[in-house]
Amino acid sequence: MSLIHSLTIISIYYCLFFIIPNVNASTRPAIINVGAAFNFNSTIGAVATIAIQAGIDDVNADPTILPGSKLVINMQDTKCNGFIGMIGALKLMRKHIVAVVGPQCSKIANIISYIAKELKVPLLSFAATDPTFSSLQYPYFIRTTFSDVFQMQAVSEFVNYYKWRQIIAIFIDDEYGNNGVIALADKLAEIQCNISFKAALPLDANQTDITSLLARVGQTETRVIVLHANQITGVTILTVAHSLGMMQKDYVWIATDWLASKLDSRGPLAPQVMQAIQGVVFLRQHIEESAKKTQFVSRWSKLVKKQTKEKFRLNSYGLYAYDSVWVLARALDEYLNDGGNISFTSDPNLQSSDGRSDHLNLKAMAIFNGGEILLEKIKNISINGVTGLIQFDQDGNRIHPAYDIVNVIDSELKIVGYWSNYSGLSVNPPEKLYSKPSNYSSASQQLGDVVWPGRSKMKPRGWTFAKNGKELRLVVPNRINYKEFVSKNMKTGEFEGYCIDVFTAAIKLLNYSVPFKFISYGDGRSNPNYGDLVQKVSSNEFGGAIGDIDIVTNRSLHVDYTLPFIESGFVVVAPIKKYSSNAWSFTKPFTDNLWFATVSSILLTGIVIWILERRDNQLFRRSGGLREQIVTILSFSFSTSFFAHKETMQSTLGKIVLLIWLFVVLVIQSSYTANLTSILALQQLSTPIRGIESLIGTGYPIGYQVGSSAESYMVQELRIPRSRLRALGSPKQYAKALELGPEKGGVAAIVDELPYIELFLATHCQFTIVGSGFTKAGWGFAFPKNSPFAVDMSTAILNLSENGELQRIHDKWLMNKVCSPTEEEMESESLHLSSFWGLFFISAVASVLVILIYLSTTFYQYVHDEDGNCTIKGFLSYVNTINSTKQKPKGNQCQRSNSSVSSIGT
Repeated sequence: MSLIHSLTIISIYYCLFFIIPNVNASTRPAIINVGAAFNFNSTIGAVATIAIQAGIDDVNADPTILPGSKLVINMQDTKCNGFIGMIGALKLMRKHIVAVVGPQCSKIANIISYIAKELKVPLLSFAATDPTFSSLQYPYFIRTTFSDVFQMQAVSEFVNYYKWRQIIAIFIDDEYGNNGVIALADKLAEIQCNISFKAALPLDANQTDITSLLARVGQTETRVIVLHANQITGVTILTVAHSLGMMQKDYVWIATDWLASKLDSRGPLAPQVMQAIQGVVFLRQHIEESAKKTQFVSRWSKLVKKQTKEKFRLNSYGLYAYDSVWVLARALDEYLNDGGNISFTSDPNLQSSDGRSDHLNLKAMAIFNGGEILLEKIKNISINGVTGLIQFDQDGNRIHPAYDIVNVIDSELKIVGYWSNYSGLSVNPPEKLYSKPSNYSSASQQLGDVVWPGRSKMKPRGWTFAKNGKELRLVVPNRINYKEFVSKNMKTGEFEGYCIDVFTAAIKLLNYSVPFKFISYGDGRSNPNYGDLVQKVSSNEFGGAIGDIDIVTNRSLHVDYTLPFIESGFVVVAPIKKYSSNAWSFTKPFTDNLWFATVSSILLTGIVIWILERRDNQLFRRSGGLREQIVTILSFSFSTSFFAHKETMQSTLGKIVLLIWLFVVLVIQSSYTANLTSILALQQLSTPIRGIESLIGTGYPIGYQVGSSAESYMVQELRIPRSRLRALGSPKQYAKALELGPEKGGVAAIVDELPYIELFLATHCQFTIVGSGFTKAGWGFAFPKNSPFAVDMSTAILNLSENGELQRIHDKWLMNKVCSPTEEEMESESLHLSSFWGLFFISAVASVLVILIYLSTTFYQYVHDEDGNCTIKGFLSYVNTINSTKQKPKGNQCQRSNSSVSSIGT
């Protein structure tokens, strides 16, 4: 028993001191199988083979990571073939691998991702850039490089930097090509650019296919070409393009990062190839310079010699492949440190239930039990590798995506700038900007000088006219009125007018020749519908529309307009009474008849009051002869017209006459002042309309020009019933309808565009613009959507405006008519006698009655005083007697001397 007891104690001590301390070490497997899937024979695959093996060796040689375990890589050649890639993936999964570095090709990644999801095996792809891969659809797919979403954003911002609006995309018709171009189209749409021609090539395209496709590309107008291909096909495309003369001046070739990996690994290429790609701009993933990168690059030549006899340099994908191994190793180390273990479970979905033999050996594949946890470890990784900081955002993309923008100049590759999603385009490396606030303003976007194809340093226009020998067909409206804007000369057959002169002057400023031909549109009997005209441009039936075409929102959705060359907008025109003032405008308030009646009344009133006041008022009894008496009458008479008389009435009858006369003067003077003010203000409204608001509220009919967009605007925007609108076809119809007015079957006002109205008012002074314009717009030339010609013409119109030529053309056609009022119009504004005859009648009747009363009472007194012995001379002498003395006359008044009679005023 003692021996047994002793052996038991020894066994316990052995377990405590030797076995238990090494339990954790024993859970770490000695071998951890890792897969790698890519195309061995490609440039990227050749570099990745060496880089991945170097990563495995470096991890296994580092005692601080995965102690006690060794990574074993199992590489599978997918040949970028969907079927072979699938078979290769199945072979890898039978080896119980915990993760796959790869795949390289997007279409292989698409297939393998479903297998990885089923077996919970993470994929760390260093080269599959398909932008459609998402963490929701492919949860086990992790991209250790940058998605093409960012590359296409860099391309679109490069295009926008040079103000190009259309591009051609040449691409390989597979997942990589199609999805990349879709992403490019989306990014271009954000900056109002588009892809005018998508030129797809089959995977097995030969030189004949490429030549045929490029011939079609050359027949288009666009000269900005984005090439998204693989290395073999891409180089062939550029070589064929050079032979077809498509690498000359005015062309722009932008290659995605396939060219960077080719040139970085195999360049410089053959002299004829380097000659063919002169001026090409391409993108390359930006990798920050660091000590780790420098050290790895310095080792590269030795690594290559160790594994192959070929000579090729390192490219960015090799660096990403190397870092992918380290990302996996760090994540595995954390997984094992947290107690994870490498174990697999059979997949019930792969078990055969019908007893048939499993020729594909699917049962050998198993689910990695720790796959989900390892996936999270990879997503949360944060390490510094040879490619810089490696972290992933919530969408599974690496943070800080950035690209170098490289220009091929002779045999050199010149970096002309950088792009990052942090600050856009810059001449400074992105890592220098991360410490500063993000600045995406247009002023901060900068690039260095580029040498374009044809060794041109001038920015290419980006488009040209197609090489089909056809002229640019421009449609011109055939107007029947307002021909100052555009018309066809019936003698010469040429178009002329303000709009035509603006177009021809602008097109002369372009730095290239434009063959064009004007095509008349309209039947010549009525103005054409401009909406239909613009629609024909939108459908590419015509290359553009030249004329008085207003820029409105619904049309701008289908065509591109140039900058406006004249201010427009809708205004309201209503009848007025309008004429010019002059040196004798102060006489215009009254007609000649009214002036005569007024002066006559002034004199008559003065004489009547002089007669009434002469006997009783000393102020009217001044010494002197007939001249002095006349001066007294005139002085008093005209002073009453301004309420400036100083004489006080003594007689009751005189006060009555003066009171009535002063009332007449008040009315006449007020009317004169008001009418003179109106005349000097130049115009007098004859309707209650003061603008568009009051016009809408009246309910009156409204006129508009046939073919104008005013009709749709008033119906759709102002909600005016269509029944109130009257279509008018000419300025004569305008004038007639306004003169008739709504009561007689006309209109209360006209709504039309400002340029037409200004021309109309130049010959029709009786109308005017009331209120202010209620829209702001202009006229522009229309071209098909995304037409680069519209941009160049806008620049030319701006130059015309700045150098004064636009104003000169305006004055030539639109300022040669000046409105001048007729005598009838001026006469119609004067006040007539008919307006005041009642006042004059009252004043005259009052004066006559007062004189009769005065003479009657005076004669009665005379007869009474003379006891009936009276003569005319005696009566006149009696009237002339000063009554203020209060003394009765002595003797027979009829016997007064002739001298006394002669002193009486007439």
